[in-house]
Amino acid sequence: MPASRLPRQRRKKQAAGAPNWIVTFADLATLLLTFFILLLSYSTMDVAKYKAMAGSLAGAFGSSVIQDDAVGGSPLTLIESDTVPPAPAQQPAVIPPDQPQLIDDSPKSTADVTEIPEGVTELASRLIRELESEVAEGALNVKYDTEKVVIRFAEDATFQSGSAELKPDMEPILARVVDVLAECQGDVVVAGYTDDRPIVSTRYRSNWDLSAARAVSVVHELVMNRKVPAKRVVAAGRAETNPLVPNNSPENRAKNRRVEISIRDPQCTARANTADLPVEINP
Repeated sequence: MPASRLPRQRRKKQAAGAPNWIVTFADLATLLLTFFILLLSYSTMDVAKYKAMAGSLAGAFGSSVIQDDAVGGSPLTLIESDTVPPAPAQQPAVIPPDQPQLIDDSPKSTADVTEIPEGVTELASRLIRELESEVAEGALNVKYDTEKVVIRFAEDATFQSGSAELKPDMEPILARVVDVLAECQGDVVVAGYTDDRPIVSTRYRSNWDLSAARAVSVVHELVMNRKVPAKRVVAAGRAETNPLVPNNSPENRAKNRRVEISIRDPQCTARANTADLPVEINP
């Protein structure tokens, strides 16, 4: 058959307008939009969690805070803050144990304040002035409370290890203590203390013997010149009782080995200058 007589293939005509599938897609998109709008309408914003999140973001940005009190999707605004962060809680001041100080003088309550007797402040003032150089060197310290004044001698400044014989340097110091005590009335208790380690000695049976012998050595120096009547003075050996700190290190054991001279309810004949001492403490 000639080519000119071949039947022409008819082209398919396309329908005018959008394709059929777009209608189904539009319906689906509309339903999804309606679904999410319903979810948003039923939801509620947790203000506390929102502020916590804003605070964490503010910390991440340094001194800035993120603030937005509006609800409903308002944009967040970064605002510079001049607020000073709260200062950390103050720790109580630690007073070195080798400085003149009150006994139990850390403030515990601002409501109850106990006045110290005048005789205590007078005697403490005199002793602190008289023994100022020894206090500065750490050989002793002076403490007082509402009932007594305490002179605390370190073991290394008073005795050789395991011995109850006073070092020669202690005699002039105790002589100055006697001069102050001679002007004041009050019972004097001299107590010796040790650490918790058992003593190894052929002369002393235990720490009780050693602590008592050391207390007697100090008492002998106090009463030998008769400036302080012997009836006012008592010697006591306390061994390892009443430690200042736990006996768990060589340094702490050294602090617990000591001799204390306590003057109870002192009354002095002349008034000393007590302007540099506090007149009240908390109980």
